Amino acid sequence: MPRRIAYDVLCQVFGKKRPMDEAYNTHPHLEKLTPKARTFCRALLTTTVRNRGFIDHLIDECLDKRPKGRNRDVLNIMRLGVAQLYFMHVPPHAVLSEAQVLTGRVKFMQFKKLVNAVLRRIDRERKEYPADLIARKNIPDWLYSTWEKAYGEEKALKIAKAHLKEAPLDITPKYADEAKIWAERLKGEVLESGTVRLPVGGRIEELDGYENGSWWVQDAAASHPVKMMGNVDGKRVLDLCAAPGGKTMQLAAAGADVIAVDKSKNRLKRLEENLERTRLFAEIVQADLMEWEPDDFVDMILLDAPCSATGTLRRHPDGLWTKKEEGIKAMSDIQGKLWHRVSDWVRSGGKIVYCTCSLQPEESELMLKAFLKGHKNFEVEGEVYRSTPDEGGDGFFAVMVKKVS
Repeated sequence: MPRRIAYDVLCQVFGKKRPMDEAYNTHPHLEKLTPKARTFCRALLTTTVRNRGFIDHLIDECLDKRPKGRNRDVLNIMRLGVAQLYFMHVPPHAVLSEAQVLTGRVKFMQFKKLVNAVLRRIDRERKEYPADLIARKNIPDWLYSTWEKAYGEEKALKIAKAHLKEAPLDITPKYADEAKIWAERLKGEVLESGTVRLPVGGRIEELDGYENGSWWVQDAAASHPVKMMGNVDGKRVLDLCAAPGGKTMQLAAAGADVIAVDKSKNRLKRLEENLERTRLFAEIVQADLMEWEPDDFVDMILLDAPCSATGTLRRHPDGLWTKKEEGIKAMSDIQGKLWHRVSDWVRSGGKIVYCTCSLQPEESELMLKAFLKGHKNFEVEGEVYRSTPDEGGDGFFAVMVKKVS
């Protein structure tokens, strides 16, 4: 059952470009799995997706040509098998046996011999590959080339290697002075930024302090934009594209008068749940920013712009195979329009923090350059923030600009 569910999800992700978490969480038979089987299923799925590039490299060496049309889904059976052999250390006889069972269940009987032959050959010829090669194979060429151009060859490879591992689990305490307490309780460490980094594993909802809202999950890099804003106590702040609410909660906990705006009803529901759990308050508005505007000027704006999210691919590795190069340009166009529109909403002397969880210059450094060129009444305040996954947290960009006239 867990392998069948993993197979179904892969078909959705690779075939229909559906988000992995959505396809997995809504699978009709997921609830039938025992906790142990569910853990295995999730690990198998994420391992396969994270290492798809390298896995496909091994499979392609065994094939004269790939199956096409509907038959291409048989590749997902092979991918699951290779993931178990190379990365999960499942005994070969179990991998081969289960692959044959799965091939029959999804009605690919004509490929049983091929699946068996490919997996046997890969197991027989198994060897240690350098991490550099595995990392490079796992990043699509078009994306890797953008990182090389932006950061250089050495840095691009470091970013790629960071994607071989699961992202860390970071939390933001509701009260900053309790960081050390929660680090001790949850066996984590307090980072220089004040974020608490925890060991990966286990159900987040079952951790001490989650249910009573003492902290929330938030990557260290994602918490930085609010910290750039300084003292927000008593200030009227717009948190735009706010859901699921990590930055909203930061602002509210710091005493800001927050108006959280997002156009997604489902994502705002999560924001509402997070505010209720943490006993924090913000005014919530469901609206499209290109149609909505505040009734008066505000002191500060946090624009967490929609982006390609290439900085969070460790958390969502399916994005490596669902994103397209042309999508970067489309997102940057949206970001430019949003930043221009909201620039009129802040009072003179007020500030805007623009941020994206993207590694792409078009959505970050180049976006800042374009904004300043078209808005002479703004200037950069403080240092521009840039993080990359090889430094520990997510890939993130943030800058604060001040309206000077």
